[in-house]
Amino acid sequence: MMFDTLLLPFQFPFMQNAFWICVIVSVPTALLSCFLVLKGWALMGDAVSHAVLPGIVLAYVLGFPLILGAFGAGMVTALATGYLSENSRVKQDTVMGVVFSGMFGLGIVIYVSIHTNVHLDHILFGNMLGVGADDLWTAGLISSGVAAVLLLKWKDLMLHAFDPAQARASGLPVGLLHYGLLTVLSLTIVATLSATGLILAVGLLIAPGAIAFLSVRSFGRMLVVSVIVCMASMVLGAYLSFFLDSAPAPTVVLILTAAFVIAFIRRTLQVKRASATA
Repeated sequence: MMFDTLLLPFQFPFMQNAFWICVIVSVPTALLSCFLVLKGWALMGDAVSHAVLPGIVLAYVLGFPLILGAFGAGMVTALATGYLSENSRVKQDTVMGVVFSGMFGLGIVIYVSIHTNVHLDHILFGNMLGVGADDLWTAGLISSGVAAVLLLKWKDLMLHAFDPAQARASGLPVGLLHYGLLTVLSLTIVATLSATGLILAVGLLIAPGAIAFLSVRSFGRMLVVSVIVCMASMVLGAYLSFFLDSAPAPTVVLILTAAFVIAFIRRTLQVKRASATA
């Protein structure tokens, strides 16, 4: 009887779709989080995820697919942020703060000025339990493309993230890698839109890479660990939310946060032991 209860979530189609979307989006978000953490672009994911809101609202008004509006706004934000930070004296975090808050404010103003049946909560926080076949196909195609690009070019992207000057001296197309990474970031946020929404997507784009960074030494292992951590956390979060009667996306983010705290404490204790024995 207890075993039947534990397997209960897997018997409902909406939970099966939730588990599938977790598996699908965990791979590209985890891989990308490693590069964002290494490059110091953690807040870039936050900026782009907030700034796609006006694109989504405008796409709804014009009758276009929401995914096109989200990607368009994400690309405008990413490219504008990258260009302004490279061609002005203003630091990148300042530029991101100005751009993302302006775009998010624009999205809210447009949203409240129109009449729509699209609930803002689903856009901001996701609707994992309402994922359909179209959402799975869209997320699957985008995630496959993003993961393929990151895995094929991970060495070039790693050098660019770690030491852009060395990457330029080595003959790598630094500009292409820079804006390519921003494009991949926008696509990844679009893929996670139905699962976690705009606000909680940033958790998937930071926490897995940060946990892996604290856990392993080499970047190759970091990629593997981040995917395992992200996939396990997302599936576990969706599973627990069924019994806790909580929203899946925030539950996933809480699990990732707990995993980060554990990894941080573990790393701190390892450093203290190494210092004591030295």
